[in-house]
Amino acid sequence: MARPSRTSQMPNLRESIRDVAWRQITESGASSLSLRRIARELGITAPAIYNYFSDRDALVTALIVDAYASFGDCQHEARNAYPGSGWEVDCLRAIGIAYRRWALDHPHRYLLIFGKPVPGYEPPMQEILPVMMRSLGALLATIGELHALGRLEVEGVPLPLLEPAHRFFALMETADEPMLAVYAVAMVIWSRVHGFVSLEITGQLPPFAEKGEALYGFELDSICRQFVRSQDR
Repeated sequence: MARPSRTSQMPNLRESIRDVAWRQITESGASSLSLRRIARELGITAPAIYNYFSDRDALVTALIVDAYASFGDCQHEARNAYPGSGWEVDCLRAIGIAYRRWALDHPHRYLLIFGKPVPGYEPPMQEILPVMMRSLGALLATIGELHALGRLEVEGVPLPLLEPAHRFFALMETADEPMLAVYAVAMVIWSRVHGFVSLEITGQLPPFAEKGEALYGFELDSICRQFVRSQDR
């Protein structure tokens, strides 16, 4: 009787390939990702991988989509913990805390989506953009609620140029002036949080406090003071 192939014995081979790829990235960095090494570890032939991923870049894209999906889940879970009105500031702060926590828990996923650690890889934005925008959706929705309540401080914040063909605006249902204001504030907040976390993840943050937690909390409070009007105004 012919011996069954290893592939036929692994019904979840696509997931196994991704799991081994993440392990490679964690142990050796994304630049070392190798389909041959993955095949060798799984005990399959290298061509078998091409039944699931056409090449290394296709696998990298799948990993990036996975990472954005995980990141987006984390952001939306933080937002959903504060349903209803009156909790917008707490919600904004919780989203920021969740951002840093996810990055610290998954540094290699964070660096894969926000860095460029794979030489020669060019991300297919049409495939990645929807899950990327979903990951920002919790922040955009919270900022939008503050704007609708008249509690968002937008004075002096430059609005982005309205270019419907731009990849970000292409996914928005509306891109009127209020939405542009929401988007502008969200991008300022994201850039500040992202900059802090990126410095911490890459070991470049000066030791202001243990693990940066106190300084990060100070920054989140500063963001809330700058962009959120008190309810009695």
